[in-house]
Amino acid sequence: MKITSPEFQNNQLMPAKFTCDGENINPALNIAGIPDGTKSLALIMDDPDAVSGTFVHWVVFNISVTSKIAENSVPGKQGNNSVGMKKYQSPCPPSGTHRYFFKVYALDTILNLNEGITKARLEQEMAGHILDKAELIGLYKRR
Repeated sequence: MKITSPEFQNNQLMPAKFTCDGENINPALNIAGIPDGTKSLALIMDDPDAVSGTFVHWVVFNISVTSKIAENSVPGKQGNNSVGMKKYQSPCPPSGTHRYFFKVYALDTILNLNEGITKARLEQEMAGHILDKAELIGLYKRR
């Protein structure tokens, strides 16, 4: 499985449009090679370079099996990000260049979970149901 974006290449700078310096919207994502038997997708976007530990920017689950996640969309049920909101929280690093990991998971089930769960809870519930996973890394440094 592979995740890409038409907006930026892996390990390259993300356009400001998708950050706090721009429109604060999620970039479009393309997913290829989804395995047979996939019932849903999950997506976690986080920043391991945050000073206080990994910052969770976006948690989405029960995404219909699709090869595209549209820009500025809510493709499934949303969990809470690190500021406790059910939404995409755009990159806004206080200093330096940070890495933003977009991790997609192909699951053999639809998860029976409510919106507002944490990344940790989603990871627990996905255990044993992951058919494949892929990641895309975007970089960002404030202007």
